[in-house]
Amino acid sequence: FLQSIRPLVPFLPAVESPKGKVPLEYRMQSTLFAVLLVCVMSNLPLFGIVRESSPNDPFYHMRVILASNRGTLMELGVSPIVSAGMVLQLLVGSRMMHFNQNVAEDRVLFQASEKICGILFTFVCAAAYVVSGMYGPLSAIGNGNAALIVLQLTGAGVVLLMLDEFVQKYGFGSGLNLFIAVHICENIVWLALSTTTVTTAAGTEMEGALFALFHLLYTRKNKIAALKLALYRQNLPNISNLLSTVLIFVSCCYIQGWKINIPVKMMRARGQAGSYPIKFLYTGNMPIVLYSAFISNVYFMSKMLTNSSPHSAFFKLLGNWQPNESGQVVPVGGLCYYLSPPTSMFSFIKDPLHTIFYLIVTLIACGFLSKSWLNVSHTTARDLARKLSQQQISIRGMREQAVTRYLNNYVPLCAVLGGATLGLLSVTADFIGALGTGSGILLAVTIAWGIFEEFQKARLPPSMAAQYAMFM
Repeated sequence: FLQSIRPLVPFLPAVESPKGKVPLEYRMQSTLFAVLLVCVMSNLPLFGIVRESSPNDPFYHMRVILASNRGTLMELGVSPIVSAGMVLQLLVGSRMMHFNQNVAEDRVLFQASEKICGILFTFVCAAAYVVSGMYGPLSAIGNGNAALIVLQLTGAGVVLLMLDEFVQKYGFGSGLNLFIAVHICENIVWLALSTTTVTTAAGTEMEGALFALFHLLYTRKNKIAALKLALYRQNLPNISNLLSTVLIFVSCCYIQGWKINIPVKMMRARGQAGSYPIKFLYTGNMPIVLYSAFISNVYFMSKMLTNSSPHSAFFKLLGNWQPNESGQVVPVGGLCYYLSPPTSMFSFIKDPLHTIFYLIVTLIACGFLSKSWLNVSHTTARDLARKLSQQQISIRGMREQAVTRYLNNYVPLCAVLGGATLGLLSVTADFIGALGTGSGILLAVTIAWGIFEEFQKARLPPSMAAQYAMFM
């Protein structure tokens, strides 16, 4: 497969690689530039859509973690690009596609295949959006506007691919991860500090939880009732949600520091002793990314099938979609309903079976996906033992042949338990009503942590940076 795309490589858009080490200041500027450009795209409306169709949104619960914004150039977010990359990774991990990471030519061809698949996935998703009526009936939009919408969304996907490559070469971390984290943080800040006024049955209130507290205390005569409303109001962000967000954020940061230190010695440094950390969250945020991508695709398929045949009893088993109080179309029955997160404790009281099913599925799925990702990403105990051997690091008191068996006691365990813990934190965050969804907060923290570690490495001298990378 990789060899078959060789003729297409010269025609693919690409970012020129830096000819030397990129200065720290320039890397910071490049990262900021990419973030600002994505924020602009998130606020540029699509031309040709029917505004009345906006409540028909199957990604209502998923947009935060997909870096998606309804009705804009970032409508699809990073979902098609991430899905394309994961399909290729699964093909490589299952040995269905040959790829040798140590061969420079294979790396170039694999990156080209990621671009091609990313563009194709984006085009297919854009066309499916238009055909399924997400922006109104085709008769109302017109064939010209429909083609223009597909062209806008596909072009935005190409720009995202280029920005991702630009950040990887001239910035910090992965561009797609950075865009996801920024979108999540932007959403949380908006829900906390928005000054938009909303008319409710209790009167005029501010949307942002923090400003709503001061606004209610200032405008209401009964201060106790105003404080209670600010703490526990429904259908709008409240102070309890904000405190829950802080709690989950601190918990995730704390868990990031969990690790198992393996006693090692460096052969190149005359047997100098040290310790090699195996992180508890061994696969990072991949379980949440994979699970979220799977759920978003299930949502999309269910909504598209429902639009094609609204009265089909079989399609309703996959997902029964109805508008909620705010006008958003959400699943109220079927598989999609039980895969959707509970929004509060009241949801548990109303339907405990939903919460229990969602908890069990999330824990099992995150643990299983985390374990499976070891083979896909080549980070199994055998791969880690090979990496240590190449770096001339050995485990103290153990022969080289026994290293894999020793590491196998920790690597799979950390992968499964780490993935399940992320799933539990995600469910807990949704259950206590944290802002930005549980998955969103976990993604933001883990991505920001990785970018911070890369920033710390960039500040070190070359000799210390190599040693820092070896033990991270």
